[in-house]
This record gives sequence, C-alpha cells and structure tokens, in this order.
Amino acid sequence: MLTNLLKRKKKHKHKRKQTQKRQSFSIDWKNVYLFTRDLWRPRWKRFALAFFLTFMALLMDALLPVYIGSIIDSVTNDEQARLIGNLAVFTGLLFGFTIFRALSFWTWNRGAVECLAEIVTRLLRKVQRFSSDWHVNSFAGATVRKITRGMWSFDRFADTIFMGLFPTVSMTFVMTAVLLVQIPPVGLFTLVMVIAFSTYSIITSNVILAPMFQRSVLRDTEIGARLADVVTGNPTVKAFGAEEREDNAFERFVLRWKLRSLPAWQTTETLVTIGSALRNLMLMGMIGIAVYMVQTGSATPGDIAMVLTSYFMISGYLREIGRQIHDIQSSASEMEDAIEFWFREDELRDAPNAVPFVRKSANGAQISFDKVGFTYDGQNRSLFEDLSLEIAPGEKIALVGHSGSGKSTFVKLLQRLYDINHGEIRVDGQNIASLTQTSLRRAMALVPQDPILFHRSLAENIAYGRPDAPRSAIIDAAKKAYAHEFISNLPLGYDTLVGERGVKLSGGERQRVAIARAIVADTPILIMDEATSSLDSVSEHYIQLALEALMRGRTSITVAHRLSTVKNADRILVFSGGKIIEQGTHNQLIRRKTSHYRELYEMQALALVET
Repeated sequence: MLTNLLKRKKKHKHKRKQTQKRQSFSIDWKNVYLFTRDLWRPRWKRFALAFFLTFMALLMDALLPVYIGSIIDSVTNDEQARLIGNLAVFTGLLFGFTIFRALSFWTWNRGAVECLAEIVTRLLRKVQRFSSDWHVNSFAGATVRKITRGMWSFDRFADTIFMGLFPTVSMTFVMTAVLLVQIPPVGLFTLVMVIAFSTYSIITSNVILAPMFQRSVLRDTEIGARLADVVTGNPTVKAFGAEEREDNAFERFVLRWKLRSLPAWQTTETLVTIGSALRNLMLMGMIGIAVYMVQTGSATPGDIAMVLTSYFMISGYLREIGRQIHDIQSSASEMEDAIEFWFREDELRDAPNAVPFVRKSANGAQISFDKVGFTYDGQNRSLFEDLSLEIAPGEKIALVGHSGSGKSTFVKLLQRLYDINHGEIRVDGQNIASLTQTSLRRAMALVPQDPILFHRSLAENIAYGRPDAPRSAIIDAAKKAYAHEFISNLPLGYDTLVGERGVKLSGGERQRVAIARAIVADTPILIMDEATSSLDSVSEHYIQLALEALMRGRTSITVAHRLSTVKNADRILVFSGGKIIEQGTHNQLIRRKTSHYRELYEMQALALVET
C-alpha cells in the first residue's frame, strides 16, 4: 500500500511538473489584448473605418457566386434581359470589391505605421529607465532584438487580424449564410464542416503549435544573444586566436537548435495535411448534395455553379485560417518580451510631486548622507547601516578601500541609481528622493574609468552633457583635456565618427574625450572613477593639472584605485565593509601608525617597486 501511495505521489508530482512546463509556454492573452488596446484606442476611428470598408468589400465578394449561378441560369434559359442585368451587377460587385478593399488598406496602413513608431519609441524610453542592475544583467544585442522583434511581430499580428482572420471569418460565415438561404441542405452541411475545421485549427494551434513556437522563440533569442556576445567580444576573440573555437562552439549551439526545431516543422506539415483532407471531405459533401438536388429537381445547374464557386472561395479562406491562427499565436509569442517591457514598472520612479534640482551654491554643491541604510536585492546583510557624512561645497573628496567596500555604491546612491532603505541623501539641502532623477543627474558630470562613447561625431560626444554648447566651448574643453591635438589630426577633426562605444579611439583618447565632456557639462558636482587610469604617464601629468583646474568651484568625488592620485584631495574617506573607518588628508592618514589607509598605500607602493 505504501509503495502504491509513493507511486501515485510521484505520478502526481510528474503531472504538476508537466503542467507547470506547459503553463510556462502559455500566452498571456490579457496582456496581448491590453497592449493592442493601448495602441489601437488612440486611433480607433481610423481602424474602425478600415474594418468597415473591408467588410463592405467582403460582402460584395460573397455575393459573386450568387450572380455567377444566376448568369448561368439566364444563359441556359436564354433570358437576355436577366443576363444583362446579372452581368451589370456582377461587374459592379467586382469593381466595388476592388475599390473598397484598396480604401481599407490605405486607411489601415497609416494607422499601422503610427503603431510601429509608437512601439519602438516607447520601448526605448522604457528600457532607458530600467535600473542599472537590469542593464548589467541583460545582453544589449538581445534587448535590441526583443524591441525590434516585438515591433515587427505586432505588425504581423495586427495585419493577420485585419487582412487575414477578419476577412476569413467574415467571408466564411457570410457565404455559409448565403448558401443557407439559397440552398439550405448545402448551407447546413457547409456550416457543420466550417465549424469542424475551425475547431480543429484552433485546437491544433493552441495545444500543439503554440508551445512549440514559443520554445522556438526562446531558442531564437538565445541565438541572437550568443551572436551579439561573440561579435561584441571580437577583439578578445582575435587577441587569443579563438576564431575557430568560437565558430565550433556556435555550430554546436546551432545544431542543438536545428534538432529541436525540425520536429515542430514536421508536425506543422502533418497538421496541414489533415486540414487538406477535411477540406476535400467538405467539397465531396457539398457537390454530392447539390448534384442530388439537381437530379431531384430541387436545384438548377446554376446552383451547382454557385456551390462550386462558393466552395473554392470558402476553401481558400479556410486553407488560410490555420496559418492565420498560427501566425497570431507565433506573433503573440514573439511580442511577449516587448509587452513585458511595455507594462514593466520602473524600479526607480520620481515622486508624484517631484521637483527639479535647484543649485544653491556657486561653489559646487553641499552633499549630506543622513543615517543612510542600503541593502542590495537578494542579499541578507546591509551594505550601509546609518551612514552619515557631510561634504562641503567645493570640497575635493577621494573614496578609497578594497573592492566591495562600498565606494561605487556610495556614488550610485548619490546619483539615485538605487533607492535607499532608510535615511536621507541631500544635495544643497534638497532630498534627492523628492527631485526629478533627470535634473539630479544633470547636476553631476561623470568621468568613468572605462568611458563609453556613442557612434557619433567627436563634437557630439564632447557636448553630450550640454548639446547646445557652441563649437568654441567644445574646442576649449578639448584643449583643457589635452584632446585637441589628436582630434585636429583626424581627417574630419571634430566631425569624425568614433565607432561603436568609441572603438576607433585608444583608451587614453576615449578618456580625454570623457574629461572634455565633463568640462563642457559644467556641473556643480564632478564624479571621477580613476579618470586617468588609461593614460600614459606624460598625458596623466597634464590631465591631472586639467582636472585640478576643473575641480575648482565644484564638489568633486574621486573613486580612487591608485592611491598616488589622491594626495591632493581635501579629504580621503577610507571605506571597509560599508563603513567609513578613516578620513582625513593624505598626510594625516599616512602618519598614523595603525592607519588602514597607510597599509593600502604601502602595499601599492611595494607592488610598484617590485614591478
């Protein structure tokens, strides 16, 4: 008995896993609907007109078989007047269908283009505002692919509804209704077959094809991410001569994708074959009933022509209904990442009554940390607990300490890249939680250790913090950052495109451009993450002079990795385990016998001597 119970429990557990697996590949149709509604609602009049025009065109198309039968009967019975009238109506229906269909497409296309433009622009706005953690943990190539794929998938989704499913459903049931009125037995049989075929298409698409296609979408995203990773890391691949190794690894990856995708394609073909058999059965039934009715005198030869024409039109639409449902399923699956972006709440949001930052000091800005507590998500231990600190306007601060001690987090909290758990951070007496994030960050110029430049001109990159800066200010900043000389030697000078992430420039050149960018921004707070680390010793000397001039009249915070660069700081803050364990000038700290700073400094000096 115990053995049977364990078997049943194991069986139920397996079923739960299978159910969870199936559910993980289910489409959230509610979000698909809300996403579509958000895009269509502002343009509902245009889309409603497009659907109305399409329906009018379909109505005219559905009446064609009736007049084809009437034309044949009028020819058979030699009724000239009736023949001319039927031909006139038939011709009018043909031209009417063409005109209304064209008008519906013209109306639809304008709204469709507006939807695509809104998707890509709104998603970029959303992604730009996702947290720094999100961007660190996401592949840039995969993110771009999700946005563009979502845009074009919605285009296919909407077009399939408008140009495929709506005409198919409307035409099928309108023509079935016409058959029910004209030849009831044939119409009834057709209705039964249409319902059976539609049910078959819906079930196979939802139960079989949808999960398969969603798995295919996931594998497609993985391939895109893998490609982006390898292409982005091409300099490293070349540096280690690893081209063949990466090629082989990617071939194995694609082989697994191929082996998993082929069964889905084969299954699709099998289901299409079964659908064709159902349509053939419908043809035999419709023709058999019509022929029998002609033989019994309850139908005319024109009715047979009408039935045949109706079948071929209905069959054409039914042949597409499976593909259309599949397209709707697959495009909805491909939209899911974009929809997740669309409805994702920003982790960091401005307060409802947030106000812009107002600079209150001409000599930099005052910075206050008041009993600040902060814990990273997923960690049990707080990094900061009741951290308090006052930085005076114009003060030059250096942050030192081992990796993970809290230096970078201190800067990120000041920029409000994360929200604190408790306490307050104030800039010029203003709680940063009550300020708009944009205005707060515009008050700070950042010179990172590894600066990222945009694939734009050097002038645009230097003026990024102040886009309206005149060319004279850009050149002056470049001179102060000792970048003017190498920029002037480039073929296009300040109009030279720097390549993706500034790849056309050396590390030192990128660093100087980043320093020039900070100079142009002219902010009250300057943040530097070892801004001279990529420079040779000669350039570093001049850049240090430029930075010292830049720091005058500004509050500056330097995250220092090499302690030799912080000797001139007004105050050095030594971090350890999320606490400031020491602070003072270089001379004050170096003279202490038990100074943690002195230990770090001597360790670096010893390493330098040994090198």
